[in-house]
Amino acid sequence: MLNYIKENLRQYGLIVALIVIAIIFHILTNGTIFRPANITSLILQNSYILILAIGMILVIVTGRIDLSVGSVAAFSGALAGVLIVQQNWPVWLAIIVTLLAGALIGAWHGFWIAAVGVPFFVVTLGGMLIFRGATMLLLDGLFVGPFPASFQMMAAGFIPDFFGGTDFNIMAVVVCIVLAVIFVLLELRKRFLAKKYDVESEPLLFFIIKLVFILTAIGLFAYWFGASNGIPNILIVLSIMILLYSYIANRTILGRHIYATGGSADTSKLSGIKVKRIVFLVYTNMGLLAALAGLVFTARLNSAMPRAGDGFELEAIAAAFIGGASPYGGVGKVSGAIIGAMVVGIINNGMNILGVPVEWQQVTTGLVLLSAVIFDVYIKNRSDRPKQNDALSTKKVQAGKAS
Repeated sequence: MLNYIKENLRQYGLIVALIVIAIIFHILTNGTIFRPANITSLILQNSYILILAIGMILVIVTGRIDLSVGSVAAFSGALAGVLIVQQNWPVWLAIIVTLLAGALIGAWHGFWIAAVGVPFFVVTLGGMLIFRGATMLLLDGLFVGPFPASFQMMAAGFIPDFFGGTDFNIMAVVVCIVLAVIFVLLELRKRFLAKKYDVESEPLLFFIIKLVFILTAIGLFAYWFGASNGIPNILIVLSIMILLYSYIANRTILGRHIYATGGSADTSKLSGIKVKRIVFLVYTNMGLLAALAGLVFTARLNSAMPRAGDGFELEAIAAAFIGGASPYGGVGKVSGAIIGAMVVGIINNGMNILGVPVEWQQVTTGLVLLSAVIFDVYIKNRSDRPKQNDALSTKKVQAGKAS
């Protein structure tokens, strides 16, 4: 079991860090951070960063970053504001047009990076400046709002309680119970198949501990959501996105090609992988998700603002790196990016409750980010050390034979 934990230190170390940080702020805030209303607020406040982190992890896996996502999110919110509030477009049509605009912006970035070969840092930095200015021009420096209730529901609405609970949301409990049953069945099936085909699986004790931990977490969420307004609509959207992008990254040819591109672009080209197409698709997807994040942020604030999206790109990048993405590319998981975003969110939320100034929040986030990257470098060097020792031993043997 200890060997298994060592081999998966990067993945499970992050989960332990999240739990420790949550417990620390639970103690410091006298339990405020774990109150049902605050848990719901934590999810709503960080929903747009979670969306951006999903897209950013794929960009970073290819060995690149995108500095424009904050400005693209702001531009998307401004575009939705102009179409819905000023031009009286139907909400559904304005959302579709805004998402398409975000995808086109991402494709524009991807074209210059992949096809022309302009450095990604220059292209996305230019995009950050261009679309920040375009946002101000589109809004003419003014706030645009309020939005219709149907638009606000995507970021501030909750699933109705079809069971008619009054003091407690029964629907939230039922959904959590169903998820718990599905999770247990999938894990048992996974372990059964591993044993059937003689594939190495988790140690039994670790498997039991993991089941107990996940089921406890689901039970806590059932209580938190049941004691508040229920399950937020945006959490359903996020859950679908996490499952979809995790499946793409881990179970599809496209996902394997994305990881291969970040691992070694030259080797990937020799293997027949269309690296340019992969990079283009990754940036197009990032633009689409940046537009979605902009819509969610605008719907939550019920207003499109010229300065919206400031620092979003830094928070998304920090979430990806804290979540285990490697600065060298080729390493990173969607689930890790989500955990990284929650680490940042809990730190900021806990410090807000404690009344810590914003500048100290940024210092803390920076230290956490630096620690995560240092830890990643340490793990990489540690894994490379046996290979170096093997190579040295081979050279000694060859030298002995020659003598």
